[in-house]
Amino acid sequence: MQTIYTTEELSEFCAKAKGQPYITVDTEFLRERTYYSKLCLIQLALPGRDGPAVLVDPLAGALSLEPLLDVFRDESIVKVFHAARQDLEIFFIDHGVIPQPLFDTQVAAMVAGFGEQVGYETLVKKIAKQPLDKSSRFTDWSRRPLTDAQKTYALADVTHLRQIYEFLSQKLEETGRARWVAEELGVLTDPETYITRPAEAWQRIKTRSNSQRFLAIVRELAAFRETYAQERNVPRNRVFKDDALVELASTKPANANDLGRSRLLLREARKGAIADGILAAVQAGLAVPKEDLPKVDDGPDRLQVNPALADLLRVLLKAKTEKFGVASKLIAPATDLDAIAAGQRHVQALSGWRREVFGDDALRLCEGKIALAAKGKHVEVIDLD
Repeated sequence: MQTIYTTEELSEFCAKAKGQPYITVDTEFLRERTYYSKLCLIQLALPGRDGPAVLVDPLAGALSLEPLLDVFRDESIVKVFHAARQDLEIFFIDHGVIPQPLFDTQVAAMVAGFGEQVGYETLVKKIAKQPLDKSSRFTDWSRRPLTDAQKTYALADVTHLRQIYEFLSQKLEETGRARWVAEELGVLTDPETYITRPAEAWQRIKTRSNSQRFLAIVRELAAFRETYAQERNVPRNRVFKDDALVELASTKPANANDLGRSRLLLREARKGAIADGILAAVQAGLAVPKEDLPKVDDGPDRLQVNPALADLLRVLLKAKTEKFGVASKLIAPATDLDAIAAGQRHVQALSGWRREVFGDDALRLCEGKIALAAKGKHVEVIDLD
């Protein structure tokens, strides 16, 4: 079990990757105490049941990841991950590189009929026909030295991945669904996916008020929290949590005494730089000109949904899921179905491969051009034209 500690060793391994059709990749990281993930270990494997597989220790002081980044930039080598989003975020944030071309076995498995958000362990059992030891799953990967059990666990995340990738890629080619996966991976390979702008952070906050002034204060508080967390590399919830943010936007504290009466604000946030930032954000929200107040979107709770049509769309989706063997949430989540039933047409379920599988018939159902009929245990689409 080789662990790479130097740039020279990494260069030697990456030289072997040149000319290979793919490389499997995984990472171990920590994020509980930081805003950005701390990369602690990289696992790599080359094709072949007994092909080379190594661990790379990015915490080794003499190691540069540049040889691996060159492999990530090489478009002749497919980079294979499972549930790649957090791995890709690390490489983009730390090095400005997104591995391409990319293959995510979790996305591919959903398209290939393995269910919703299928886990790596499930694919290892179903495809590689191997058990997977998860005893080191919650280890602290920043601690050294790593035990043999930890190393074995980590390597298994890329060695079995080779067989899973080869199986899924062949299945996708046979079914003509490779382009479906490519379409899904467009989000993962888009740098915008990994950029968090403080000015937009408020859009993730769940609120029940439609007041534009209230939302303006939420926007300012969220922007302050995001900036503070990014600059100090601390989790945003360590600054103050979402429920405290909503409370502050409602109570509009004007001074330290007001902050002291907050029920949900952490003690550390009632003084110093955080307290000053909160008070400044509240005042900034109150001072936003009327024309610059946040626009209230038609969220799912405010849509004028036709409930009968929404139910019919759910039946149609179930029929399509059974026919194509694709996870229903991948085709159309419940929010998309409600949006369609409310007359909206700019939803993901009505574009790309989803439109071919479900969207066209969903629109025809809305227009009364098709009907649904039960036939035994299945539902059939009846053309009324």
